[in-house]
Amino acid sequence: MKYSLNKEEKYTVFHLDEENLNSILAPALKSEFIFCRNEGVKNLIFDMSSVKYVDSSGLSSILTANRLWKDEGLFIITGVVHNAVKKLIEISRLESILTIIPTLPEAVEYIVMEEIQSELGMESDDDDL
Repeated sequence: MKYSLNKEEKYTVFHLDEENLNSILAPALKSEFIFCRNEGVKNLIFDMSSVKYVDSSGLSSILTANRLWKDEGLFIITGVVHNAVKKLIEISRLESILTIIPTLPEAVEYIVMEEIQSELGMESDDDDL
């Protein structure tokens, strides 16, 4: 499986450099997601801009990542640009479950804004004490 990781202070970008996210790649992708989570990646941006096809196993790996980051941090999908991938997400109604942001810069901005809101929320909680 070809991919790249770009680790920044507040997030990590996982770019899958494959055209097909299918049953052949899905187990390895799930393992990489688990590894990232265990390594302490707080916010993960999954860049799918190279992906042209996803099957049910691929969707399962994405849902696994969503569960891994559900309780702490953010899991964001970006780069859903190919029609087959868009349609599968729509048919599966996953746009209501997953955080899908159109572009990588927008996904980064979303994380920064969420971090700021979280910090402000903590400060106001401290003021209540």
